[in-house]
Amino acid sequence: MPDLIRLRVKDLKTLESGVAFDGVFLLKKKAVKTAKNGNPFMMAEFGDRSGSFSATLFGDSAAYGAVDAMLEGAPVRLEGRSDRYNDKFSPKLFGAYPIDPSEPGYAESLDGLVESCPEDAEALWAEFLTHIEAIPHAGLRATVQDAFAEVGEVFRTSSAAVAMHHAYRNGLLEHTVHMARAGRALLPLYPEVDPSLALAGILLHDTGKIVEYTQGLATKRTRTGILQGHVVLGYALVRKHGLRRKLDPLLLERLEHIILSHQGELEWGAAAMAATPEAVFVSQVDNLDAKMGMVQKALRDAAEGAEFSDFIPGLKAPMLLTPPPVA
Repeated sequence: MPDLIRLRVKDLKTLESGVAFDGVFLLKKKAVKTAKNGNPFMMAEFGDRSGSFSATLFGDSAAYGAVDAMLEGAPVRLEGRSDRYNDKFSPKLFGAYPIDPSEPGYAESLDGLVESCPEDAEALWAEFLTHIEAIPHAGLRATVQDAFAEVGEVFRTSSAAVAMHHAYRNGLLEHTVHMARAGRALLPLYPEVDPSLALAGILLHDTGKIVEYTQGLATKRTRTGILQGHVVLGYALVRKHGLRRKLDPLLLERLEHIILSHQGELEWGAAAMAATPEAVFVSQVDNLDAKMGMVQKALRDAAEGAEFSDFIPGLKAPMLLTPPPVA
């Protein structure tokens, strides 16, 4: 075996097939499945701050047994050889070894494993607070302030998803601030949309995700998240604080409707189809930023010299990575 080389995920993906490597990564998720011949195999996703990759582990391998005994969210040292399947990085793993938390530098090593948003989180939070203050209607502004007084600390660090978009630490904050920027830029074009309702809806729309997802090193859905979902959880939070602030019942109903319908389609998890100007507006801004978040991540994670990204499920296509030939 040639000398092992230690690389980040982003660099691993540039290797030609057959190159041996080792490195420390985070076990993000795993799922045991059964092949057609009845033998078990595992699909596992590993990652670090620079990205993630999937690997198939077969039941008769040492790596399978080791990863099977680990919890999702655990750091792991992997030994393997680079390979590709359907032109996608899919390494063959020979060994997987848990990292002992008592080892020197353990805590520091985690910082390099947990992916986070590319923007400064403190600056994003400071900007987020200015968007709250920009809500013209006093009652809606107070309702939003109260809601984030309850959930703000967790909201600041939470992921926005398990995999689809802004799926990393501080991703929920990043996604919401980007939506607020886009929404405030677009509002002058649509006088039919009430600015206070729209901005309050944007800031509150995904608050249920702080309960839907775990808040550890790896993001997965909680028991409550599976049984209720972030739409219902966010609706309950908004209703609680709207009632405490004694919002006009018809105004609160419209704010609640934004939360219930922001997913856009029933098959995407919406509890209702958007049926007010503000709800349509928020659901479309949400969809826009979710899609552009996928684009931005594909461009950030691009291997040097690559023309296309891997297939992106949320876009139903790979992403062309080369810039347009403009002067």
